[in-house]
Amino acid sequence: MIETLIEVQRLKSLERSGWMLRGLPPGSESVAAHSFGVAAAAMMLADEARARGAEVDVELVLRFALLHDWAEVRVGDLPRTASLYFGAEARQGAETAAFADLVQNLSDAVAEKYQALHQLYEDRACVESRLVKAADIIDLLVQTLAFERAGARGLNEFWENAATMDFKLAGVTAEVVAEALNDLKRAREKF
Repeated sequence: MIETLIEVQRLKSLERSGWMLRGLPPGSESVAAHSFGVAAAAMMLADEARARGAEVDVELVLRFALLHDWAEVRVGDLPRTASLYFGAEARQGAETAAFADLVQNLSDAVAEKYQALHQLYEDRACVESRLVKAADIIDLLVQTLAFERAGARGLNEFWENAATMDFKLAGVTAEVVAEALNDLKRAREKF
């Protein structure tokens, strides 16, 4: 376990490449800081959906949120544009292989469990994984808004990309995510 923890802690200093590509200074956001934001947003989305009657496994949501970017410690934080050059399948294959290597020092039972969770998240095979993907985008937009409020410009593409995303949610979970995204848009408009 310790070897994996030592490696995963490196996410604390791994820069989010998208911000650097847009001219923001080093130290703007680490992958670990982003993962924390995703976990917080995912928990809130899940709890709100549950409060409105949806069946959501909050523990599973939090596990997905914590694990979703672990592979980046091995492959780096590839920007969205990298998929244009490598292809989405190659990128996902590399991340799946990196994740499997990362957890190989854990007991067989735990490594298999984490690999299964990672694959379930990547496949967006359940409402919990789709909620975490929505939280991933919500955290991105919250960070974008924070940068814009601090004076950063040229980040419109993040808002434009988010507007076209389909998280494949339905009912209450779709409503909760839509409300969060609308609240973010309104906060930006007030700014």
